[in-house]
Amino acid sequence: STLQAIVTHRYDVLARFARSLRPIVVQEIRSLRASVVPGSTDLKALDPVKYLLQRDAKELPETQRAALEQALDSSTVLRTIYSMRLDLTALWGRSAASKEQLVKQLEAWCRRAEASGIGALREFSRTLRCYDSLTGEMK
Repeated sequence: STLQAIVTHRYDVLARFARSLRPIVVQEIRSLRASVVPGSTDLKALDPVKYLLQRDAKELPETQRAALEQALDSSTVLRTIYSMRLDLTALWGRSAASKEQLVKQLEAWCRRAEASGIGALREFSRTLRCYDSLTGEMK
């Protein structure tokens, strides 16, 4: 099934999520940098925000975590993408859930992604729905 393929290939799915959403994250970081009053903050502090697609905030050093939290507070787009990533990885941790529950949760995740207003997130969700259970590839 598609769900089983997604669970089996979860690291590939997460890598694809990062690749799909990276352009919009970089664009948001540039936008945040442009809106910062010169001298008020270290623009380099936003560099770790690029990794929000690949790492959880708790894995980051304190200074990078603070920069990430500031960026998430400043950008609804970044906050939404980060939240959706956490929700997607949380699905894989629900081993006690039945297959039917996991399918419903994955479908709900896809609906939220598609309703987010973020084009790249909507497209990722659509490819996730077509994940090939035999090859582990998105069509």
